[in-house]
Amino acid sequence: MKEPDHENQHAPLSYYGARRIVWLVFLLIIVWLILRGLQDVILLFALVFLLAMVLNPIVVWLEKRHVPRFVSVILLILTLVAITATIVIFAIPPLARQTQELVRSAPTVWQGIRIRIESLTKNYPAVREALPRTEEIAGKVGAAAGTVGNILLRSTLGLVGGVATFVLTVLLLVFVLANPRPLVAAYLALAPDRYRAQAHRTLAQLMRQMTAWARGVAINGVITGLSIGVLLWLIGVQPALIFGVFAFLGEFLPNIGAFLVAIPILLIALSLGATKFWLALGVIVLVYQVELNVLVPGVLGKEMRLHPVNILFFTLATASLFGLLGVFIAVPAAALVQIVIDEFYLQPRKPDYAALDREAAALVEGKK
Repeated sequence: MKEPDHENQHAPLSYYGARRIVWLVFLLIIVWLILRGLQDVILLFALVFLLAMVLNPIVVWLEKRHVPRFVSVILLILTLVAITATIVIFAIPPLARQTQELVRSAPTVWQGIRIRIESLTKNYPAVREALPRTEEIAGKVGAAAGTVGNILLRSTLGLVGGVATFVLTVLLLVFVLANPRPLVAAYLALAPDRYRAQAHRTLAQLMRQMTAWARGVAINGVITGLSIGVLLWLIGVQPALIFGVFAFLGEFLPNIGAFLVAIPILLIALSLGATKFWLALGVIVLVYQVELNVLVPGVLGKEMRLHPVNILFFTLATASLFGLLGVFIAVPAAALVQIVIDEFYLQPRKPDYAALDREAAALVEGKK
């Protein structure tokens, strides 16, 4: 029996098929415009769902010890609020004090940097020709700082600026953690029956990876932040406490975090002299080399299985879409895409990974 044209994959494109394609493209454009308009809301929900995935194992652990789930969620939220309040009470004052000192000393710091650059250009004429004038450097630094400031301001005021949004976020987290079953059931119901098993494995694997990622990044952040802060304090580069906090937060910004942390440290050290600059550079290289070669493999292990290029792409993509806060979901987004591709496309095809690896090695090495 002859199949209709729209069911025969070898038949030429019919009017019916072309109309379906046009409507599909139109629908995708509408969905894209809606998503662009709701990007702040989408980011808020994405961060809440990510945090819920990380905190859910703690709630399950409390449930196994006969604590009702809603009570477990409330206890967990109160604990987080108490920890946050403790940090604000004890850590913010010294941070604010060091920040004020840094702002007051900014002209002196810039003057020291300018003297070092002029001294370097006098001793090395080739460097003088390559570097722009100090006024141009100041202008570029100011423009860059303004750009970063606008990103921070947009991210802060657009998403987490204000008590109302914070309260809404906490309530949303409570609702998600207290009764996640309808949300999970709705996700599974949206998947076609033949893909139900893949959808289940995708969510389970994503939850495991996000828990491992959050735990590993937090451990790495504490170790890296303490190391940076203590070593900078020992060599006399201040404010060491602020730089330690920056190093901790930088762990949640994959790839670009270490770069963003290093810039102000090296600028401050340069203003204090060449010796301080080289010591600070040595501290940064030492700490991040230990993290890259010891902490990341030892703490995170091979749980994520994400190539650095993939992480960098999603870091830039999420930053472009959502601002600075979007970088926090770069690794989860990369992991989700990799899991979906693996579950729905690669595993059904059952590729021979050993043969593919040999073929890739031959191409890289230039063999035929």
